[in-house]
Amino acid sequence: MHGDSLVYAVFLIFTGAALLGTAALYARQSLLVSYIVGGALLGPWGLNLLGKTGEIQQASHIGVIFLLYLLGLNLHPQKLVQMLRQTTLVTILSSVAFAVVGIVVGWSFGFGIAECLLIGAAATFSSTIIGLKLLPTTQLHHQHTGEVIISILLLQDMIAIVLLVLLHAFTGGGNLWLELAKVVLALPVLIAVAYFAERYVLHPLFLRFDVIQEYVFLLAIGWCLGIAQLAALLGLSTEIGAFIGGVAVASSPIATFIAESLKPLRDFFLVMFFFSLGATFDLGMVGQVLVPALVFTGVLMAVKPLVFRLLLRYTGETPKLAKEVGVRLAQISEFSLFIAVVALDAHLISARASYVIQLSTLLTFIVSSYFIMLRYPTPIALSARMRQD
Repeated sequence: MHGDSLVYAVFLIFTGAALLGTAALYARQSLLVSYIVGGALLGPWGLNLLGKTGEIQQASHIGVIFLLYLLGLNLHPQKLVQMLRQTTLVTILSSVAFAVVGIVVGWSFGFGIAECLLIGAAATFSSTIIGLKLLPTTQLHHQHTGEVIISILLLQDMIAIVLLVLLHAFTGGGNLWLELAKVVLALPVLIAVAYFAERYVLHPLFLRFDVIQEYVFLLAIGWCLGIAQLAALLGLSTEIGAFIGGVAVASSPIATFIAESLKPLRDFFLVMFFFSLGATFDLGMVGQVLVPALVFTGVLMAVKPLVFRLLLRYTGETPKLAKEVGVRLAQISEFSLFIAVVALDAHLISARASYVIQLSTLLTFIVSSYFIMLRYPTPIALSARMRQD
């Protein structure tokens, strides 16, 4: 009837999220879990009330872009470089360890070599969405815990981009070395463009019209999406572009106002993001992949906190910080979903292997967000004592 109407889809998403969110709070569950469950129930593989979800997925991706943009707005470039230096070793060693775990789990369930390698690759990353969404603003922008988490996630995102480039090249989409060279060259080009554009165009405009808040709001959004789109044209991810755009504006006196004014917009699209995750999962595959997905989820969520904790302690971090970072980064990443879908479309892995990755990712989202809410302060904690925005 109205299955293809955008207004109807938004109505279903937010009404469903409100109803299930209410039930989740009474059941002492995470709101993020209710969004994912709502997508699964109302999507094409559930009650099929939404119909096609392609437009919803595209729109929901904007929430991720705004999340990274707001993150960059609170990081000065000099501070960012220092953070990345401190966590490079931790990120590389932990990525290798998690990849090995994924390969071993895949091999133990009889998957082929290519499938095991891709399962290992999926295990490498932690979720930018979960890691940052459940981190209070005070920690995210003003404490060392937030700095460590941000730098690890950024380095992981760069590794994920390289991996997606490799997948594209292996599937016949281009020359491997040429694609890698483009990525290596694109990043400094993007940084240079963002720096000079902010200094000679954006900053003067902010200074001249800063009293007109509506204009500042529009200019901030245009800048964010423009840099994100430029990054995509250069072969990088829109998330990386948005982050660099945010860092470029971080030294502006107007950065705090921009960050506060864009928060509701970010949350609007992030609800759609989690809802679309649930809506795109084929519930009919659960029976075939449940056991390996449960094992994969359990092993990773036991190993990741331990590995991060050991490596961060080795680099001189306090036991308390090392433990908290490990717990907050214990899940699999949304990048892993992209890898699973791209590899399946390219016939590099079977549907069973792809859905093991997808179901494991969703399970780690659910378990990790719930565990973090019980143990650490979050903006959506159930108890007033643990709720920090």
